Amino acid sequence: MTALFALATSLLWGLADFGGGVLTRRAPALTVVVVSQVIAAAVLGVIVMATGGWSEAGPQLWFAVAAGAVGPVAMLSFYKALALGPMGVVSPLGSLGVAVPVSIGLVIGERPGLLQCAGVAVAVAGIVMAGGPQLRGAPVQRQAVLLTLLAAFGFGAVMALIAEASTTVTGLFLALFVQRVTNVTVGGAALYASVRRGARALPAEGGAAVVLAALPALTFVGLADVAANGTYSISAQHGPVTVAAVLASLYPVVTALAARGLLGERLRGVQAAGAGLALLGTVLLATG
Repeated sequence: MTALFALATSLLWGLADFGGGVLTRRAPALTVVVVSQVIAAAVLGVIVMATGGWSEAGPQLWFAVAAGAVGPVAMLSFYKALALGPMGVVSPLGSLGVAVPVSIGLVIGERPGLLQCAGVAVAVAGIVMAGGPQLRGAPVQRQAVLLTLLAAFGFGAVMALIAEASTTVTGLFLALFVQRVTNVTVGGAALYASVRRGARALPAEGGAAVVLAALPALTFVGLADVAANGTYSISAQHGPVTVAAVLASLYPVVTALAARGLLGERLRGVQAAGAGLALLGTVLLATG
């Protein structure tokens, strides 16, 4: 179950990142984050009311609040990085955030077997190689790398926090709802401050019409991100965090393949080799 839900997480996050990266080339990144999370919060609010999730409220929801505060910073940084550089380069660096939950898993006493340790090493190496990251180049490329590393730490922190926010399915819906409401609050405040400083909340060309036309895509990004958080939480609760975190972090491979198939971004040799290593690491983790 751990491997299945973790791989579902990687698929959902990979597609959400691809969609978010494309949208931030058309609209301001903060607007993409806020609108997509508002839609997700609305859907989750209905689910919480329908399932009676309010009865699961407790101190553990503070983990969801913390995840919600960190999430917008990570998403904004990542979406800006995706808009600056090729997705196949930026996305794998974002997966380095896996070091946060893996480290926590080791601290709390998880000890993966030899085969799983090999799988972790192979998968992480493959994830990084899958993007063929270019650490040298123009200032824009360096900025993209710095933004991605900031996002990576934030994503890792969110993974660790959301796994602690609930122990039941209905409680998970409530935790994800609280996380999204916090996302909207923090992201909305940042958007307001940005507009006050003279930045645009809407695209320079097309304005609100562009955002309205993108609502289906924004809905997909928001709900895919929510679903990914949910499947990761289930995965981490039913197996070793070290395994769940690494398998969930295969999402850059999905993003790179989506960029290749839909945008025509060409994969370099090192990227193809990285994808192969990531797959081999997945097999080792799943069988170990």
